[in-house]
Amino acid sequence: MATSIISIQSQVVHGHVGNSAAVLPMQARGLNVAAVPTTLLSNHPGFETMRGRVLESELVGDLLRGVEERGLIETSRYIVSGYLGSRANGEVVAAFVKRARQINPDITYICDPVMGDSNLGVFVADQVIECLLDHLVPLADILTPNQFELGLIARNSSSSWSQLELGASHVRAYRNASLIVTGCAFTDTPRNSLENVVFDGKQPARLISPRLPIVPVGTGDLFTGLLTANLANGRPLMEAASDAAKVVHDVLQSTIASGEHEMQLAQNIGLLASNVVDVA
Repeated sequence: MATSIISIQSQVVHGHVGNSAAVLPMQARGLNVAAVPTTLLSNHPGFETMRGRVLESELVGDLLRGVEERGLIETSRYIVSGYLGSRANGEVVAAFVKRARQINPDITYICDPVMGDSNLGVFVADQVIECLLDHLVPLADILTPNQFELGLIARNSSSSWSQLELGASHVRAYRNASLIVTGCAFTDTPRNSLENVVFDGKQPARLISPRLPIVPVGTGDLFTGLLTANLANGRPLMEAASDAAKVVHDVLQSTIASGEHEMQLAQNIGLLASNVVDVA
C-alpha cells in the first residue's frame, strides 16, 4: 500500500508526544506513514531529566530529500508538521512543503503550530514562533492550534469567543485555510467542558467534550493524528474532528482508570483503530 501521510514531528523514547503519539492512530486506521523526526529525545520535558537532542536541520533536510527520492510525495495526500525544535528545522519543512506542492499539487498540508498552551505558556524559542508565523502558517491548508496558540498566531488574546472569531478570520486569510482550535474554554462553555471549534465555511461549529481531571502532554498530537487519518479515509472535516475529539477523550478516560498520567495508547489500540471509513 502506498504511503498516504508524511508526518514531520518530534520523536521520544518514552511517552507519547509528536510522532510518538500521531503515527500509531494513523497506522491503526489503515494508513502508511512516512515518519520524519525533528527531535530524538528520551522523553518530553515534563520530567526531571531529558536526554537526546533536537536534530540538526541538515539531517532533517536530508531525511526529507530521501522521502522525495523514494517517490513518497507523489503517493501521499497529506503532509503533517508538529514540533519543530528549531527555526532552521522549520525553514527546512517550509521548503519541503513548497517542493511537494510542485511535485503533487493536490497534496494537503496540515500544520499543528506547536508553541505552547495555557498551562505552560510558551515553550519554544522566539525564533521558532517567528518561523511558524512567517513561513509555515501561511502555507497551511488546515491548522490545528490550541486556544493559546491561536492567540500567538493572531497576535491578540483569544480568551473570549469574539476574540477567537477575530483571530480565526486573520489566520484563515492565508489560503482560506480550514482551522480547528482545540482545548477552548469561554464564559458560555458548559461547566466542566472544553470545546474544539471548527472553522470550515461560513459558520464555525463548536464541538463540546467533557473536561477530565488530567492534563497529559501529547493530546494535541494525538488529535491531529486522528484527524488526519480520518480525512485520509474520506471523512469530511467536521466529522473527522468530532471523532478525533471523542477518541482522545476516551483514551484519557482509560488512562485515568489505569492510574497513569502519561497517555496509554497500546491498551487502547481498539479505540485508535475504530470507525475506519474506506476511501470512496
